[in-house]
Amino acid sequence: MWRWLRPSRREDLRLEKRLSGTNFLETLLTPAVQAQGYRLVRLRLMGGKRKTLQILAERPDGQMDVEDCARLSRALSEVLEASDPISEEYVLEVSSPGIDRPLTAPEDFARFAGNEARVELMRGIDGRRRFKGLLIGLEGSDVVMDVMEANENHRVRFLFSDIAEAKLVLTDRLIQESLKAREKREAKASH
Repeated sequence: MWRWLRPSRREDLRLEKRLSGTNFLETLLTPAVQAQGYRLVRLRLMGGKRKTLQILAERPDGQMDVEDCARLSRALSEVLEASDPISEEYVLEVSSPGIDRPLTAPEDFARFAGNEARVELMRGIDGRRRFKGLLIGLEGSDVVMDVMEANENHRVRFLFSDIAEAKLVLTDRLIQESLKAREKREAKASH
């Protein structure tokens, strides 16, 4: 993770630019992320007194190391300084999505099929909004999961567009897959 503290501007220099939500920031920063060769996984503006602009990104191979975070942070800092979209003091935090990463794009649900996930929907299915279970994958625009209910496995499906938040659950299997992928990358790099 790479953090950068943006100092507060003096009151008399404040422009009347106001943050109109993360969509504006995504529109502003996604091209800069992509120009550096990364994929924006998630952008969040969080906090109270001091805000944190959290950027989760990854390389095309799904990895993100400290050097990547530093490189991307420098590039995004330039864009943020030039456009100045946030009037309050904030910290820019650039990091990898991590092993138990958020699932934010349809391809994430296909890529991580076979792993456990937690999904929260904007609107519930039969009154239920939260699901935890085995991610089966993506069928068209539907996310498919096997969920345990009353000691029985049930297959559920919902539109990707109905998902409020989703992430992988940290399991031994997920850790083993991550270790194997890292070993494979290291072996490939040494040849």
